[in-house]
Amino acid sequence: MKSFDVAIIGGGPGGYVAAIRAAKSGLSVALVEGRELGGTCLNRGCIPSKTLLKHAEVLNQIHHANQFGISVQNVSFSFPEMVTRKNQVIKQLQNGIKGLLKQNKITLYNGYGTVYNDKKVKVESGDNKEELEAKYIILATGSKPFVPTIPGLANIYYHTSDTIFDIDEVPKRLVIMGGGVIGLEIACVFNSLGTEVDIVEMADRVIPAEDPDASLFLTKQLVGKGINIHTGTKITGFKKGESVLVELEKNGEKASIETDTVLVSVGRIPNTTGIEETGVTFDGRFVKVDEYMRTSVDGIYAIGDLIGGYQLAHVASEEGIHAINHIIGKGKKFDLAVPRCVYTFPEIASVGMTEEQAIAKGYSVRTQKVDLAGNGKAIASFENKGFMKIIVDEQYGEILGVVMVGAHVTEMISQATSFIHLEGTVEELDSMIFPHPTISEALFESAAAWLGQGVHY
Repeated sequence: MKSFDVAIIGGGPGGYVAAIRAAKSGLSVALVEGRELGGTCLNRGCIPSKTLLKHAEVLNQIHHANQFGISVQNVSFSFPEMVTRKNQVIKQLQNGIKGLLKQNKITLYNGYGTVYNDKKVKVESGDNKEELEAKYIILATGSKPFVPTIPGLANIYYHTSDTIFDIDEVPKRLVIMGGGVIGLEIACVFNSLGTEVDIVEMADRVIPAEDPDASLFLTKQLVGKGINIHTGTKITGFKKGESVLVELEKNGEKASIETDTVLVSVGRIPNTTGIEETGVTFDGRFVKVDEYMRTSVDGIYAIGDLIGGYQLAHVASEEGIHAINHIIGKGKKFDLAVPRCVYTFPEIASVGMTEEQAIAKGYSVRTQKVDLAGNGKAIASFENKGFMKIIVDEQYGEILGVVMVGAHVTEMISQATSFIHLEGTVEELDSMIFPHPTISEALFESAAAWLGQGVHY
């Protein structure tokens, strides 16, 4: 039986990042992965969705080329070629991870691991079985789509986010159950490809955990693109015929939608396969950890979707680094500003507290929202739909949260993250020089306007 300093179960963005950080810290490392390296993010989530969203963005730009004085005739696309390119991107990144593991002398076990509380791991792949042990174990087994029990759902062929990116052809009609981040991004992809899309969300608005202004603005934009959004609506059943009948209920009234394809996108649940013998404590469905990622079992840590929280790839990676830092004696509490991104058309990016959260925590809050309608770079690019919003503590001027809606805002949110991480104030933001013309200078404008010194607002 081989022995290691650290054994990591799961090769997703939490697991493989933790493995590399551990190896660079001088530890001997085993990484156990039963499927593809990169986990859900690389193979069935972040990367395939963003690849197809880029394809959709290019199509949208071509369709609106006349706004730039450019005429494009006879536009067509090949969905199979799009899927092929998506798979090429995934393969390239998978190979990159393999190269990093080899470069850092990490031992990779291709198989499913069963972990025991004495920190021994049994790895199975077909008929092949191996055992290893480690001083420390990091559980990074990720999550899987949650499929609710709804009458008739088991009788139809439906997709989840794990399968939707491998379909053979573009559906004519698509009903998406769930108006969260995943459902909205997939809606944008297929709307751009010509699919008639309906989104059904039980809450009173889409992305209900995000800023209400952002949710309302995005809803108007998506409806304007032809996406049908049914909020405050419950799916009560499915009936299979020549097409699928989706039965709905809203405010006690019943309705239905006919569709060719159904996507179930109502959240994810942790994948606990292989950790049953550890004896770790759970908090509901999720493994319970402290601020250092430690479970209730000495020497066993857990990270990523397995422990709940934001369930974002970059959070899993950071949690993996925190776990390793604690193992090597450099532990700090996990208490960081987490940027959140929605890659829709337009994009939404946010960090820190929402206005509601800040008020609930007792802050005296004043916000400032600046529209992108008058932003020079945005106008020149035909991308002036959106806004920047800052949530500020009136007493000290500390920036508590930032919400951005518009083109490319997911690339800009890190600037706001820096301010919140460093407890920056609105005065400090106003004192910075932002390049002109850029969309990002609207963040400066929001600070100046908050102070009553705005030039353009």
